[in-house]
Amino acid sequence: MMRILKQLCTDQRGTMVIETAIVAPVLVLMSLGAFQVSSLVARQSELDSAAAEGGAIAIASPPNTDAKRTTLQQVIATSLTPAAPAVNNVTVTVTGAYRCNSATAYVTASTSCTSGVISNFVKIYITDTYTPAWVEYGIGSNITYRTTRYVEYSQSDVP
Repeated sequence: MMRILKQLCTDQRGTMVIETAIVAPVLVLMSLGAFQVSSLVARQSELDSAAAEGGAIAIASPPNTDAKRTTLQQVIATSLTPAAPAVNNVTVTVTGAYRCNSATAYVTASTSCTSGVISNFVKIYITDTYTPAWVEYGIGSNITYRTTRYVEYSQSDVP
């Protein structure tokens, strides 16, 4: 009996198969996770780029009317439309915002400023939802992106 146990302990045949069976699933899961994380980072970068593009357009052509803000919203939404429209969860909102004098808070109406300088801004707010592959297996949940950018396009004096 001792001789059989000693032979089993010293026999190295099949160890590579056992090691591969233990390590391979871990490596596959790590690879899939890395791919999903890179997809998350890439999408956030796309949203940030779209907000920057919207900011550049707002500076070049001030969105001082509702019609211009709607056009800006449509341009940003079009730049974010993915190749497969069925997975499009993007919401783009473009609204006016104002700051009175040297205040740090934004207000939604320029009439809130009674005197001094009014800084006119456009607020670009983009949201998107991403569903990672692991959610289908009951692990985790959807990830919601939120990007907000305020772009100043003019200043005016209030008497």
